[in-house]
Amino acid sequence: QVQLVESGGGLVQAGGSLRLSCAASGRPGSIGTMGWYRQVPGKQRELVATITTISSTNYADSVKDRFTISRDNAKNTVYLQMNSLKPEDTAVYYCKVRGLGVLGWTDYWGQGTQVTVSS
Repeated sequence: QVQLVESGGGLVQAGGSLRLSCAASGRPGSIGTMGWYRQVPGKQRELVATITTISSTNYADSVKDRFTISRDNAKNTVYLQMNSLKPEDTAVYYCKVRGLGVLGWTDYWGQGTQVTVSS
């Protein structure tokens, strides 16, 4: 079983920055691709960014050049640096991790952290 602990959300003015963190429990080699998703009420959860074990990254077009995803494999932690934030970035942000559990490789989700960007 992989457990995730997210932190770093909050309230920020447009143009500001926030950094999200997500720490995953698990032994070395048991954590695969890590990523961030976001969801606003009434809409589907959408991909923000992902990063593989060899740090290959993928971003949603809406956040390219503003957000940066990174990971620390020694700490099983993924980060999302969010710069030049816009009101439309307001959402609950969820960490997702591909982890090796008792049933094999499984996707695990964090509890979510609220990001609110005021205009």
